[in-house]
Amino acid sequence: MGILNVTPDSFSDGGEYSSFELACRHADEMVAQGAGIIDIGGESTRPGAADVDLDEELSRVISLIEYIAGHHDVWISIDTSKAEVMRQAVEAGAHLINDVRALQEPGALEMAVSLQVPVCLMHMQGQPRTMQDAPEYADVVNDIKTFFKQRIEACCTAGLKPENVLIDPGFGFGKTLSHNYELLNRLREFESLGVPLLIGLSRKSMMGNLLNRDVSSRLAGSLAGAMLAAQNGAQILRVHDVAETVDLLRVLDATANFDRL
Repeated sequence: MGILNVTPDSFSDGGEYSSFELACRHADEMVAQGAGIIDIGGESTRPGAADVDLDEELSRVISLIEYIAGHHDVWISIDTSKAEVMRQAVEAGAHLINDVRALQEPGALEMAVSLQVPVCLMHMQGQPRTMQDAPEYADVVNDIKTFFKQRIEACCTAGLKPENVLIDPGFGFGKTLSHNYELLNRLREFESLGVPLLIGLSRKSMMGNLLNRDVSSRLAGSLAGAMLAAQNGAQILRVHDVAETVDLLRVLDATANFDRL
């Protein structure tokens, strides 16, 4: 899953692809590099991020979804928590809803049920503006698993098909450095929930704070995290650096299937 943030303030690439033409070219590039999903976001969810109103978010994402749908045979993911953005995005060609608030915003669950497309539910303790103030857990993995059990049950009871549910434990979303690495270490424990696992570690502060690297120098850490996630049950990797991650996955695949080479 290649990340395409069309925002002025995302933590890694804020403003870099905020023009329509630049965003289209970057989508073209990621598809050529091997991305099977393009994840389009019109609202930054970095710590301290400000809210974006509905019309602004729609203006950022809908034309881009239409462009990718018309030019590439890949899945399109809409990274949003707003019900109306979900509706218009799917109508424009999006295949997947990626919601950091796990369909808990007003009308979001009902909209997802009506659209009947796959949805990724992410865990976040708190809200983007405050989530990193003082996150605490009794047991970070078990607490997040309990949250997912409750959300999966609520979503399926409302009418979402179980086969349309994915989960993302939300690295960096209301977690300390220790919480993030414990999550990565214990990733296999989420398999008991029986749903696909989407993992987003790319260029995050868990790499920067550990390695003392700024955002532009976190490729090695991001690839190490992607490899560990892939080895421990992740079905989808959400990344900025598509070409390098595809190379990593090809090496892992060749190692597991050397007799077919």
